[in-house]
Amino acid sequence: MAQLKAQPQNVIEVVIIGAGPYGLSVGAHLAARGISFRIFGRPMSAWTDQMPRGMRLKSDGFASSIADPESKFTLASYCQHEGLEYKDTGHPVPLETFVSYGLAFQKKFVPNLESRMVISVRQASAGFHLQLEDGEQVLARKVVVAVGISPFAHVPTSLSTLPAEFVSHSSAHSNLKAFKGRQIAVIGAGASALDLAALLHEVGASVHLIARSSTIRFHDPPQPRSLADRILKPSTGLGAGMQLFFYVNAPLIFRRLPEELRLDRVRKTLGPAPGWFIKDQVIGKVKLNLGMNITGASIHNDKARLQLIDAEKHPRTIEVDHVIAATGYQVDLQRLNFLDHEIREKVRVTAKSPTLSSTFESSVPGLYFVGVVAANTFGPLMRFACGGRFTARRLSKHLADQARSMSALHENSKKEQAMERI
Repeated sequence: MAQLKAQPQNVIEVVIIGAGPYGLSVGAHLAARGISFRIFGRPMSAWTDQMPRGMRLKSDGFASSIADPESKFTLASYCQHEGLEYKDTGHPVPLETFVSYGLAFQKKFVPNLESRMVISVRQASAGFHLQLEDGEQVLARKVVVAVGISPFAHVPTSLSTLPAEFVSHSSAHSNLKAFKGRQIAVIGAGASALDLAALLHEVGASVHLIARSSTIRFHDPPQPRSLADRILKPSTGLGAGMQLFFYVNAPLIFRRLPEELRLDRVRKTLGPAPGWFIKDQVIGKVKLNLGMNITGASIHNDKARLQLIDAEKHPRTIEVDHVIAATGYQVDLQRLNFLDHEIREKVRVTAKSPTLSSTFESSVPGLYFVGVVAANTFGPLMRFACGGRFTARRLSKHLADQARSMSALHENSKKEQAMERI
C-alpha cells in the first residue's frame, strides 16, 4: 500500500466495476470525453451465464439498445448490418442476438475492457484502493459500481431447508439440457419463471410451476394504436402511458419525490409479468399450481418434497428432482462483498439501496452506483437497459467536469510551486 501511495502517477481517474449494458454505456461515454478510466468485468456475463439459452427479451427492440455517445450503434443498426431479423415492436429480441450485440458494442466502444474481477475496494488517501483477482492493485480517484442484478438473487426462506443440490436460483442456469427427463418445480409467476418453465418443457423436462398468485398476468400483445392513444398514452421504452413517460423523461424530478412515494412506485411499477409471446409455450404444456404457498420443504426418497397450501387451506404435496426459484432479485448493499465493510457502513441507504445524489454519487465521496441499485433514487427506468442513456450522459459529464477541476487545481499548484522557486 505504501508503495502505491508513493506513485501518484499510477492513480486512475475512474474505475468501472461491471461490464453489462450500464458499465459499457458509461465506459463508452467516458472514452468519448477523453477521460482516463479502466473497466473490469466479463462482458455481458449476466446475460451469457445467468439467463437460459433460447430466452427472449421482454423489452421491445427499440428499447434494448446500449447507449453509445452518438446514439448510432443501436440494436436496429446492428441487426441490419448482421442480417438478423428485427422489428422495433412485435418481434421479441432473442437473448443470443442481444448478447452478440453487447459484445460487438464492447469491442467497438470499450476495447480496453479487462476481463478480470475486482475482489476488494477500500478507501485510500488518493481515493480508492482496488485489488483484482490476479493480485494486481489499483488506485482510483473515482469508482463506478455497475454490477447489475447478479449479486442480488433471492431464494425464499421456505426453501432454505433443502440441500444445495436440490434447490437453485434461476440465475444459476444458462443451459437447461441437463434437466431432460427430470421432474422440475419452478417457483414464481413472473417473466423469469414462465420463460424458464417453457424452455425446460422444450428440453424434455416435466415442469410444475408453483406460484402464490392465483393468475398469471401475461403482457398483452402489441396492437395498432389510434392517434388519440398515441397522444394520451405516449409510447416509451418502458411501455405506453403518461406515468411511464414521466419515469423515462424525468428521473431527476422522480428523485425529488417523497421517499415513501418513490419506493412505492419502484415496487409496483412494471412487475415481473411474463411476455405475451411465451403464453402458448406454457399453457397446456406445464403443470400450473397457482394460488399456492409453500409451507414446508424436505427430502424424501432422494426427491425434493414441497408441501403446499391453497387459499382455502387445502394441503397438497409435490415431489420433484429439483426446485428452481425464479423469485427475482432483492437489492441489498450488504451483498456487495467486494466493497470493504467500512465503506458499506458509510454508504447511506434507502431501503437497502444506496441513497444517491443527482449525479449518482453515494454518501462516500467518489463512489458511484448505476443500474438497478439506483432505482430507489431515480425510478423504475434504472431497471431496464434503456435507462443507460440518461445514466451515461449525466454521469460522464459530471466525471469530466470533476477531472477538469482536478487538472486545473494541479496546474495551479505547479504554477505556485514554480513561483515559490523564483
